[in-house]
Amino acid sequence: MRNLVVKDNALINASYSLSLVEQRLILLAIVAARKTKVAIDSQTTIKITASSYIEQFGTQRNAAYQALKDACNNLFNRYFTYQEKDGGIVNVKSRWVSKIGYVDATATVKITFAPDVIPLVTELENRFTQYELEQISGLSSAYAVRLYELLIAWRSTGHMPKIELQQLRSKLGVAETEYKLMHQFKQRVLDLAIAQINEQTDINVSYEQHKKGRTIYGFSFTFKFKKSKNKTNSRSKNEENIPLPLSTPKTKNKQDDREKTADLEHLKRLAELGGVPVETLLKRP
Repeated sequence: MRNLVVKDNALINASYSLSLVEQRLILLAIVAARKTKVAIDSQTTIKITASSYIEQFGTQRNAAYQALKDACNNLFNRYFTYQEKDGGIVNVKSRWVSKIGYVDATATVKITFAPDVIPLVTELENRFTQYELEQISGLSSAYAVRLYELLIAWRSTGHMPKIELQQLRSKLGVAETEYKLMHQFKQRVLDLAIAQINEQTDINVSYEQHKKGRTIYGFSFTFKFKKSKNKTNSRSKNEENIPLPLSTPKTKNKQDDREKTADLEHLKRLAELGGVPVETLLKRP
């Protein structure tokens, strides 16, 4: 069974700022929570070993030990904000963990999720997003991980609607004091994240910027799933991420059909891994 990350869409669309290591640690804990045979609650301790972190993300051993220690020191104070319905829209702020510690002798992180987090990663109905942890394992930018999650929630359409700049910055975890100039934001955050996503994950993404006069106020994103490796044996590794030339009018319909088939096969595989009907994924943005 592959490592499948499953999050409620409220958590996918939440605003927060986590370092790359902190994001990876949370994702490993979510995967571990899914795999446990016992329902987790606010008292459950989830264990993440340094060896599992190293194996999943391909990091150096000594560097991983120190990075996990630092993440434990910082993660307790991290929080996220999200929206829930309770007689209206409620803006909720919650910590990620209620308890976290690092065991030096065994190089193990022990995490207890905060109460608000547990239903957002375990008690899922129709509004959830899932993806394989392997897809983001090669990403070295925290912004790339978050952008991938935001995009993959729209897998059924391949199009993430227009999002205003400030909202996008908040969801990606860009602080108000960081990259204030547009060229800085695009170079250090957006373009970097998209370059890594296109190279390392299962999708190719591009964006359109929206302006009021000469000022960029928002972005929208379009993406397509890459063809599965077993269908691209004739192409070299370096060729796999090179966009195909535009089709001629005579072949466009056939190409669209092939792309739709590839996307449907991808959905069926994720549905099987997650134990949910494929129809559920088709209905959900």
